[in-house]
Amino acid sequence: MASTSELACIYNALILHHNDVTVTEGKLNALIKTAGVTIEPFWPRLFAKALANIDVNSLICNVGAGSSAPAAAAVVSTTAPVAAGEKKEEKKQEESEESDDDMGFGLYS
Repeated sequence: MASTSELACIYNALILHHNDVTVTEGKLNALIKTAGVTIEPFWPRLFAKALANIDVNSLICNVGAGSSAPAAAAVVSTTAPVAAGEKKEEKKQEESEESDDDMGFGLYS
């Protein structure tokens, strides 16, 4: 779970980005001070350095996508065989349950 300091920096970085303002340590500190939040002094510097060379739009849009588009394409292309494999496993499981019933090991015999 994120601490109050982390959340303050995250929200303020999003506010700055939304207003097309570059995220810097000074601007984060100014917003945090205006909000009246007390945080450890290293957080704004850490967030400013982390977001210095990153496109925040792509960061927001690809939160759950992973590291690259080819990886996402690979996941999509492998879902069809996995779904077919699951059907085969279900069929095998049903057959094994029937064989247990035939031997007298059924749950409600």
